[in-house]
Amino acid sequence: MNVYGLLGNPVEHSLSPPMHEAGYDALGLDARYVTFEPARTELESAVRGADALGISGLNVTIPFKQEVLELVDSAPLATRIGAVNTIAFGEDGPQGYNTDAIGVVRALQQHDVMLDGQDAVVVGAGGAGRAAAFGLADAGAAVHIANRTVERATELAADVPGATAAGLESLTDRVPAADLLVNATSVGMETADTPVPAELLHPDLTVLDAVYTPVETRLLRDAAAAGATTVDGAWMLLFQGVEAFEQWTETDAPIDVMNEALRTQLQTSP
Repeated sequence: MNVYGLLGNPVEHSLSPPMHEAGYDALGLDARYVTFEPARTELESAVRGADALGISGLNVTIPFKQEVLELVDSAPLATRIGAVNTIAFGEDGPQGYNTDAIGVVRALQQHDVMLDGQDAVVVGAGGAGRAAAFGLADAGAAVHIANRTVERATELAADVPGATAAGLESLTDRVPAADLLVNATSVGMETADTPVPAELLHPDLTVLDAVYTPVETRLLRDAAAAGATTVDGAWMLLFQGVEAFEQWTETDAPIDVMNEALRTQLQTSP
């Protein structure tokens, strides 16, 4: 049996186990997905122990995504983003990847959204914002990063090819002219708040909200009312998992099955 899992602290409410296990069951794979919650000071021991025990792969979440970079041989994209969220174990030792950026791209592609040559606005310069900015830029989009702290946005833009940056006030000019808007902040998570005023949204816009609790945020409701294309955060969560699944198993993931399992879990989670 191949054992995969999630490394983080906390992980008790993770949606990853049912999503991945539904994929294994659908393909008849002898595999299971479990969660690991080491103390924050024991990350290195956890990664070395997983390797020694023959665990096949791990997803990595808060608070370990940046720190784990020093413990694995990271792929170029993960190094550029500065975070690893997927580890594959093999004869060459632990290999680190970032599937968050690809998750953004695949979520949009699932909805037939063109990226090459499009003007994209990313709200937020934290971990999700970094992944979104790199993913979109690598797919050919012109990326503008708007963040409450301008310095942080500017630092990220310096790393992302062709990106620009400014404070949140830049949304007033940027969003009405944009083709794509990504909320990569936590604004709207279990609240009725929105990071972008409704009057800036328009029918030619695609809006991806990385927030998935709730699945339908105020931003997405406002976007739908404006006639925009909407992509909820569960799609991003799904495809970062799908990418890890395919990295580990070298098999095409059963996307529909994994999506159904994820959304069922979202509906039943407290």
